[in-house]
This record gives sequence, structure tokens and C-alpha cells, in this order.
Amino acid sequence: MTGFVPPREPIGLIACAGRFPIAIARKAREVGIPVVCVGIAGMADPELSVVCHRFHWLRRLSLGYIIRAFRRGGVRRWSMAGKFHKHILFRPRRWLQLLPDWRLVRFWLTRRRTDTRDDALLLGLIAEFQSEGMECVSPTDLCPELLVREGVLTNRRPTTAEERDMAFGWSIAKEMGRLDVGQSVMVKEGAVLAVEAIEGTDLAILRAGDLCGRNGFVVVKVAKPQQDMRFDVPTVGTTTIEVMRQAGATALAIEAARTILLDEHETVCLADRYGIAIVSRSDGGSPPGNG
Repeated sequence: MTGFVPPREPIGLIACAGRFPIAIARKAREVGIPVVCVGIAGMADPELSVVCHRFHWLRRLSLGYIIRAFRRGGVRRWSMAGKFHKHILFRPRRWLQLLPDWRLVRFWLTRRRTDTRDDALLLGLIAEFQSEGMECVSPTDLCPELLVREGVLTNRRPTTAEERDMAFGWSIAKEMGRLDVGQSVMVKEGAVLAVEAIEGTDLAILRAGDLCGRNGFVVVKVAKPQQDMRFDVPTVGTTTIEVMRQAGATALAIEAARTILLDEHETVCLADRYGIAIVSRSDGGSPPGNG
């Protein structure tokens, strides 16, 4: 893709949990791009109904409803942002709770016979919209400033022991990403405490804290080697730091230019207050100098 959306041409947004969809909607409004947003009920922030040009709640998993909402809004390009709580797709009596439309049921059953990993599901979803003449674009094209810069972002640099755990965890996290399992690994003294899977980063961090008695460990969160910047871009923010403090984590390593850092000033200040080091690097080697 060579660019985002021209001003005044609407962009579609499928909004899940977290602050990222709000950041996208606010930036679009600043540059004159109307946002037609479909927020997933129980995940999306209600503030989106105020920020977006048009807003619709998705109260059942209806793929047809999203497509019709975008078509009525004149959407030719769309994006997705936020964390989708994928575990709901595997609960007992899920079809009665989610009430999917026939198009989504057909999509899910077809994918289940082949591949239900995140990338496969999302690429299949993109293909469904492409068949309706709607192109998926990367939200980071609209907000490139959210991609984290390289450097030690906090006042405290990581200790030598934390640097070793960061380098070790980086290679593990990259392999997990290559396998499309998760993006985060929690490490202490050269041992992997927890690997993120379907539960998401926050719960994996808390699990690691429980396993080591909240006695200090490193969190490494990276992009997949094959990362498609249209979806599932690793994201951290103030919530990440609060969860790390609760779990007893002392340092965070993230990938420069391939990780979204929400509310950077607030996030870094919070980490400084808790004595948590944040390092953004482009590879798994030694941390760069202070940026």
C-alpha cells in the first residue's frame, strides 16, 4: 500500500479492546478523515461513539452486518485495531452466546478445517472484505508516530542481568511469533517463566509473577518475523506497566518501529515512577544508548 485514505474519504474501523482504536479515530478526525466504526460490544470503548463520524455496536458476531455498515458509510478502505478476546470463540455453547450470522459460520467452519491461528483467520477475514471491494489498510499508516522509537525510554537502564534475559527472551519470542503462537515471553535468570498464547500479554505477565513470587523478571514483546502491519501489531501502554508492577516485573523490551506505544509520555512516566526499565531495540542484541 502506498498511502492511507485521502481526506474526506471515509475509513472503516473494526474496534476491539484497548485505547488503540480511540487513538486511530482521534487522528483521523484531526486530518479530516471520517471514521465509520463498528465496535465489538463488550470490548470496544464507548468513547468511540463520540469520536467517530458514524458508530455501530456489533452485539452479535455478524460479518454481514459489518460489511453492510461499511457499505452504507461509503467505505472502500478499512482497518482494525485493538485486542480481540479470541478465547470467546472456544467457550462451550459459543454459538448460542455469539449468535454468528451464516456468513461467519461458513467462514469459521472453512478455516477450522485448515488453520485457526491468528494470521490465517485474519488473512481470511481480509479476503472476505476484498470480495466486497473493500481493501484492508494498516492503521499505523495513519498514526506512524505511535510506532516506538529506538532507545532506552526510561530514566533507569536495565541491569546487566536484565539485559541478558532480554537477549535470551528475544530469540524465544521471535520463534513464538514465527509459529504464530504469541508475541510475549517472560524471563527470569535465563529461564522462561511464561509464554503468551491465547490469553494475551497481560494475563501471561500475571501468570509469570505468580510463578516467581513477584520477585522480578523481564517482559519481552516483539513483532512476528512475518508481521503484517495491517493487524495484530504488538501494543503496549500504561495498562501494560500497571500489570507489570502488579506482577513484580522490572523491565520491558519492545521492538523499535514495529511496536505501538500508546500515550508514550504517560507510559514512560509511569514506568519511571515504578522503577521499571523500558528498552526499545531493533534486534535482540545489546540495548541502544539513551534516546
